Amino acid sequence: GKGRAMRTMEELKKGVAELYDESSWVIEGIWGDHLHHGIYIDPSQQEEASASASLPRAAQIRMIQAAQIRTIDEALCFAAISDDPSSRPKHIVDVGCGVGGSSRYLAKKYGATCQGITLSPIQAQRAQALAATEGLADKVNVKDVVFFQVADAIEQPFPDGQFDLVWSLECAEHIHDKKKFVSELTRVAAPGATIIIVTWCHRDLSPSEESLKPEEKTLLKKICDAYYLETCSAADYVQLLQSLSLQDIKTADWSEYATPFWPAVIRTLLNWRGVISVVRAGWKAIKGALAIPLMIEGHKQGLMRFAIITCRKPE
Repeated sequence: GKGRAMRTMEELKKGVAELYDESSWVIEGIWGDHLHHGIYIDPSQQEEASASASLPRAAQIRMIQAAQIRTIDEALCFAAISDDPSSRPKHIVDVGCGVGGSSRYLAKKYGATCQGITLSPIQAQRAQALAATEGLADKVNVKDVVFFQVADAIEQPFPDGQFDLVWSLECAEHIHDKKKFVSELTRVAAPGATIIIVTWCHRDLSPSEESLKPEEKTLLKKICDAYYLETCSAADYVQLLQSLSLQDIKTADWSEYATPFWPAVIRTLLNWRGVISVVRAGWKAIKGALAIPLMIEGHKQGLMRFAIITCRKPE
């Protein structure tokens, strides 16, 4: 209802955990092990995405997966992460790791160890099982290349300064206390480490605005309710990072690059297999699927923005 107060932090965390407990296997079953948006940067990629409607479903899904990998690669490139063996990341944390798609990709790309955390026990188990099949984790060996556990992004189970790359891809938008989130990312980062946040935000406010317009707030609330989100603007993140004296703060708006992703995803859902999977996953997954048009509308209006924010912890 309209008069209902915002969800409490505990309700939000419980909702996020249950949403992904219920729906992760659906998402993985349809699109594979990356539970994030894909991007299409140059016009030829965008044209390909539009033309993919006529392709067989398997080819459409391969294109979606390629776009999801592109999100990871472009984020690393934007943050100027080195490929040089002497300076590339060796210890990575994946905050909001899903079923570990990014963790496994980064571990292989850099020959690094990667720890992933998620609120969903089902995701953590699945991520660990997938890592084992890829030879990145041994059920018995404590010296896993990748390791996943259930933990809260704002109370991470790691000592200070442990990671030289702090990675968070589409997790921040589920977090109630952004200040605590950003300070926790900073705490676990080693001196000189890079922090990468890719997240859905609401648009930046203009200097003359106190807040979003009433109709924007109404739409935003519907989106946030469906997906257990709590958004702020990219400018808000920049301000938080500045308050923590982080360096080389950079941000970019990738919303346009993400535009072709939604129609591509909807096409793969619009068949019996997709519909049955969503229905079987339960109410939260159904609500999420039904809210896709809201997300598209928010995106079209320029209200929902897909942003990357990167910075470095001082040496």
